[in-house]
Amino acid sequence: MPLNAVQEKLIANSPDFSGLKAVFINTTLKPTSHAKSHTEDLMKDSIAIMEGCGVEVEYLRAADFNIAFGMSPDMRAKGAERDDWPEIFWPKIRDADILVLGTPIWLGEESSICRLIIERLYSQSGQTNEAGQYIYYGKTGGAIVTGNEDGIKHIGMTVTYALQHIGFMIPPQADCGWIGEAGPGPSYGDKGEDGKHAGYDSTFTAKNLTFMTFNLMHTAKMLKDAGGVPVYGNSGHEWES
Repeated sequence: MPLNAVQEKLIANSPDFSGLKAVFINTTLKPTSHAKSHTEDLMKDSIAIMEGCGVEVEYLRAADFNIAFGMSPDMRAKGAERDDWPEIFWPKIRDADILVLGTPIWLGEESSICRLIIERLYSQSGQTNEAGQYIYYGKTGGAIVTGNEDGIKHIGMTVTYALQHIGFMIPPQADCGWIGEAGPGPSYGDKGEDGKHAGYDSTFTAKNLTFMTFNLMHTAKMLKDAGGVPVYGNSGHEWES
């Protein structure tokens, strides 16, 4: 949806978040060539806020790529004919301060592609930074969820738990979403007979998305300014010695 007046005002008076990098990964099951992604529609609002505040944003629609399943950083070494993860996805995630996973709801759960992304993130979680901390220390994560059945909080819980478990910092209010009525009906952004787009008038969704986006940027900036998470007590190098 177009940003509202409150969001525009917050951007205009925002702290300087330049220097931060964010990656948004949309895990819709539909590649770009097939159909509009309702999840992308909502993710664009968060992207617009971040870019308006000076954050460098990368957006990836995972269904457009061939990501092999498995628990290795490069599944070609395990026999996969093709794997876009190590050369396309991993460098962007490795260099980013913020990671946001967007997913639709299917049978009350995140998409299969979202679970695949989480598994591939997990496959590299044993790598360490120069201080001996796990590789995702110092990064911030969040979730954006869309659908027309209840499940936003359940999926937000699943995704943000997975991210924090492998080392991401999860800010307050780090998830947002939109759901329509139960059963068949318009998805986020669909145009109705009255000319209105489903979900665009949801103040609740707009507020949660705005809070999530700024909390992601605030947390990422605090971590970056502090040089990451303090090393004491969580360094593999110290533990091994």
